[in-house]
Amino acid sequence: MLKHRGFPGRMPGSDFQFTIRRANPKGVTPLIRRERRSDRKSVDRRADTAFMQALWDCFGSEPFERGNLDAGRLSWLFGREVVAAQDPFDPADYEALLVINEKIARASYPDVFEDET
Repeated sequence: MLKHRGFPGRMPGSDFQFTIRRANPKGVTPLIRRERRSDRKSVDRRADTAFMQALWDCFGSEPFERGNLDAGRLSWLFGREVVAAQDPFDPADYEALLVINEKIARASYPDVFEDET
């Protein structure tokens, strides 16, 4: 499992985890598409924004390996802002390649991209 050095481990000032320390001995947690409802707590939405910011700062529009990125946090973006970069795609593989869907990410999280023109 690739460890993304320099990637924040969690959202500053919170317990929202962005990375994992070690591989799950019971097997890889698969990525799933989690539905975001309009009644989600504002702190959950801030965590999504902070995670998207970290992904964009670290990887930009280039494909990246899932590695030690937290499956739970990644699943909130998976299938929309973050998509598979390879076919076939195994959602339960630490070496799976992902990429940010920039068009959708810019629409969903405009604050992440507002400094760029």
